[in-house]
Amino acid sequence: MMCDNEKMRTLTSSSTAASAAVLATAALLLQHNQQHLHLLPLASAFHHGSPVVRRRSPLVQCNARTTSTSTRSAPCNNSRPASSSSSRRTVLLGAGLFGGIFGNAESTAASAPGGAGSPVKTAYKSKGPTNEVVKVVNGMKHRRLGGSDIVVSELGLGTQRWVSTDFNAPTEEDCFAFMDEAILKGGVNLLDTAEQYPIPSGGSSPEGRTEEVIGKWIKDRKVKRDDVVIATKITGGRNVTPRNIKRDCEDSLRRLGTDYVDVYQLHWPQRYSPQSNWGQSLKYNIENDESGYWRQFGGPTSFEDLCVSMEGLIQEGKIRGWGLCNDNAYGLTACTRTAKFLGTTPPVNLQGDFSLIDRKSEENGVAEAASPYNENVGFMAYNALAGGMLTGKYADTPPAIDDPDRQRSSKSLEKPRGRMDTR
Repeated sequence: MMCDNEKMRTLTSSSTAASAAVLATAALLLQHNQQHLHLLPLASAFHHGSPVVRRRSPLVQCNARTTSTSTRSAPCNNSRPASSSSSRRTVLLGAGLFGGIFGNAESTAASAPGGAGSPVKTAYKSKGPTNEVVKVVNGMKHRRLGGSDIVVSELGLGTQRWVSTDFNAPTEEDCFAFMDEAILKGGVNLLDTAEQYPIPSGGSSPEGRTEEVIGKWIKDRKVKRDDVVIATKITGGRNVTPRNIKRDCEDSLRRLGTDYVDVYQLHWPQRYSPQSNWGQSLKYNIENDESGYWRQFGGPTSFEDLCVSMEGLIQEGKIRGWGLCNDNAYGLTACTRTAKFLGTTPPVNLQGDFSLIDRKSEENGVAEAASPYNENVGFMAYNALAGGMLTGKYADTPPAIDDPDRQRSSKSLEKPRGRMDTR
């Protein structure tokens, strides 16, 4: 579930009433979703806001780093052994139509990420239906993410505002307390972050700082790597190229202090797409798709290159699975169908804006596409408390931006209760 900064602080404060309100809302959402939308939520992430789409020059996005660059550290002990060819599949490049779609069990790849000529023992096989309850930890259900062997808690910790320059951003000490309470005590195992976090960033809180805080906590608390599921993201748009997918992932690994991440996601699509978050219009605009930003320098990275690049990271043991964020039914299905044609691992999740008052994922094709009876892809909901609106803190006095009482609105701006009280 998503929660704003003040509600995140209730995990460690004495305000048990506020905590109970958030948990009650979370329970209501989970109950409603499981009754009316069986694939939602696979996991719900505590975010403090929605991803901010940054527009850059295509030249900069294609060739420049999007994250801070510091000296690569020595290999750490939080490593995941690279899987053998018996459990990791190899891309069937040039395998032909039937080999690509149906995946001949004894085929040998002529060229593949992670090692040419590796024998393909079996084609991709789902481990089970998405949302399947695999275990219960401290009362928290842990569910299968997509058809993978990645199992995540129903609730997760989102980290967008952690150590940011926001007026009420959690400090590093606060973030440690959140993880202590949720992961060490509460049965949560999912951490959702991104190379672009924190948002907003700047000064002593540069992009990538949030990943560093997570890595520092894991090391400081001596947490077993298998006890946490880390989902991080590569900055989207024209930044998503085969070269940057590999390079940005390796930078995230260094900041996190681990040799692998569990789920590597596109923060937003590598192509033009109507932005699918915060209630924005889902209307496709062909003029936007025809713009120079998207069409020059060879155009967006293809679905084929995307799937092969992600498979390369899987073959190298750097990620366990990959997914999408702020995408739609077309992007989800194009990725899964392309992966199945190539014989690569399909995405395990799609992360999107979803709450009791934002139900578009039920109606825009995402629910149908992600169903275990169709593409079998997990859904991770963010902004599940609608930017704090569903916490009840704006019930008596409207948010400053909507308050017709100018004098009262000014007071709310002076002492904001949350992001809805800021300009």
